[in-house]
Amino acid sequence: MNQRIAVALIALATITRLLPHPHNFTPLAAIALFGAAYFGRHYLLLLVPFASLFISDLFINNVIYAEFNQGSFVWITSGWLYLAFALVMVTGGAWLHNKVSVLRVLGASLSGSMVFFLVSNFSTWLESGMYAQNLSGLMACYTAGIPFFGNTVMGDLVFSGLLFGAYAWLTRKQEIIA
Repeated sequence: MNQRIAVALIALATITRLLPHPHNFTPLAAIALFGAAYFGRHYLLLLVPFASLFISDLFINNVIYAEFNQGSFVWITSGWLYLAFALVMVTGGAWLHNKVSVLRVLGASLSGSMVFFLVSNFSTWLESGMYAQNLSGLMACYTAGIPFFGNTVMGDLVFSGLLFGAYAWLTRKQEIIA
């Protein structure tokens, strides 16, 4: 039953990606951390969070941003996003699996924010052509990403707090009822 609660919470968090929000204020890292913390069976650990990311990406890329795709269907916009998501899951698994506490969630969330910042800006530097392909260009890219980092951190903290807090509350309530 607790796995159903976890899946439902991930589904609700995923839906928030489809609502208007500030740039980078998303539930992605929280979903990755939460999935890593609460899905004991490894196939669910990977399947549920990645399915939520993939399905919401399909909708975002092909419905919300369809006008930018020049009539073609987009399956995945960036493999780098999925790599960052997987690395955040690894972080979550190492810090949180069977060891959830407020401090561990806070640490994993902040770590997840940093992982996403490093990977996403590295991919922009490497693939966009906007920056020189040297250390100065990489540092310029990371510097340009700093204004977005605050929203990433806030989104990760808020959504992690909501997911982990709602799960703790709902599972306690379920135990009281049972």
